[in-house]
Amino acid sequence: MPAGRPREWYEAYNRRLKAMRLAIALLNSGAYRPEQAPDHVIRTTAARIGVHPPSAVTCRMVRAFIHCDSR
Repeated sequence: MPAGRPREWYEAYNRRLKAMRLAIALLNSGAYRPEQAPDHVIRTTAARIGVHPPSAVTCRMVRAFIHCDSR
């Protein structure tokens, strides 16, 4: 990662990476829609793959990543 960025940039970057890892794990486990991934399921998945429990903000980001357009 580039040096010299503000702390907020690093926090947002790491939050996105964590959310993407969790979204991939949820998709691999069969959760294909946001309503199949409430906070407790996301946090259980985090424990299963060995990452710290995500915040509510990160959980919302995970659901945004697995959102699918139902058109």
